Amino acid sequence: MSATEIVPGLAPLADRYDTFLVDLWGCLHDGVRPFPAALDALERLRAGGDKRVCFLSNGPRRIASLIRRLDEMGVPRSLYDAVMSSGESAWAALKHRDDAWHKRIGRRCLHVGPERDNDVREGNGLDIVEQVEEADFILCTGIDGWDETVEDYEPLLAAAAARALPMVCANPDLVVHIGDRLSLCAGSLAVRYVELGGDVSWHGKPDGAVFARAMAALGCPDEGRALMIGDGLRTDIAGGNAFGIDTLFLSAGIHAEEVGSPPDPARLAARSAELGVRPTWATEALCW
Repeated sequence: MSATEIVPGLAPLADRYDTFLVDLWGCLHDGVRPFPAALDALERLRAGGDKRVCFLSNGPRRIASLIRRLDEMGVPRSLYDAVMSSGESAWAALKHRDDAWHKRIGRRCLHVGPERDNDVREGNGLDIVEQVEEADFILCTGIDGWDETVEDYEPLLAAAAARALPMVCANPDLVVHIGDRLSLCAGSLAVRYVELGGDVSWHGKPDGAVFARAMAALGCPDEGRALMIGDGLRTDIAGGNAFGIDTLFLSAGIHAEEVGSPPDPARLAARSAELGVRPTWATEALCW
């Protein structure tokens, strides 16, 4: 297995790839505002030829909601061709029930997460309930307040596990940057639920289904010339590895304390080995 190569930015890679799957939180923006260098990099990339870009997010919201948020942040629509999200994947699974797991979980849904994620539970035939005792399953999209902890949800998770309720996790991320701080994501609650014996269906990176949806949204381009860009080793990089496409790891995101920012090759190699992943390339942040 070859070592990850450190690069100064996106420019040395632009001619190698035609398709770019780009994570949002921690890569394009911090949840509050976009990173100017990232916008500049995408502008230069798009100006250099026929390059296709899909924002591939583990955001627990549907596509239209994410696009509205990007508009509010001032991210030009000219920088991307498509958006795909874990929230869209979860919504579709609950709507269409195409597999045995989702067919069996019932319709009475207890939503664990903030109101801003409500579009994942709307328009797909769910009956929303308010108590564990009323539910057929849990839809977990995150925490209600940015400062909450897993311990705050322990009574609810324990009660759901006692009833053997299935959980649909609409965001596998453990943490996310909101401005200058880290906040828990739905993945942290889902991990604890598994520890309690719960059965979880995960939607979003690293699952290959969301990568396939993203590529289909771009017209199914050549996977051999596709690059996944993200700051999550266990989601962005693991997903890209499993899907069989090259990856560019951004070390200034959620793994900065572990691997260094800019990335330290030895620390990055050690942490990647621990997680069983290998970034093709690495740089500090999305820039040209």
